[in-house]
Amino acid sequence: MYSFAARFLKIFLSLFGRIDVYGKEHLPQSGGYVIACTHTGWVDILWLGISVFPTKIHFMAKKELFQTRFTKWLMTELNAFPVNRENPGPSTLKIPRKLLKEGKVVGIFPSGTRTTEDVPLKKGAVTIANLANVPIVPAAYVGPNNFKELLKRKKPVLIFGEPIMIDQQLPKKEKIDRMLHILEKEMTSLQTGFKSKVKK
Repeated sequence: MYSFAARFLKIFLSLFGRIDVYGKEHLPQSGGYVIACTHTGWVDILWLGISVFPTKIHFMAKKELFQTRFTKWLMTELNAFPVNRENPGPSTLKIPRKLLKEGKVVGIFPSGTRTTEDVPLKKGAVTIANLANVPIVPAAYVGPNNFKELLKRKKPVLIFGEPIMIDQQLPKKEKIDRMLHILEKEMTSLQTGFKSKVKK
């Protein structure tokens, strides 16, 4: 189902303009890792999944998307797993940690919600990467966020940064806070850096 959906969506979205992907060479060639991407609309989720295919991303998704039998089946088939954003439980860490240990890729949007504003990142991505001892690849999406913007053929761009490894020698709180600061800085830099180049 995942492979079929990825191929179909690539054809569908390409009708509105092909995506430019930068920094894909930064993606680790083996082992599990976390992709932490900016999140401004539903389109970025689709392009992120398509851009790394045939590598499959296991997305963390809000539990509300799993409430009906059909949507639960669909989300599961698309490699998504639920998280209660208001009251995260043990599974919030257990499921992605298990996936990463199996060498799989976990996709997380650290802003916690779709927004075009600068908001503090949540610690989930960093905490999960720390527990699994895997790198975090920062990513930024610039482009159409909804169907209206797709129709305007706004150019989609996805930029991957270099993997960030957590310094396991630091005390737990310090390393989480430091990594969160580095991740936030890198994601902002990728996004604003590209936008400034376009303006020139």
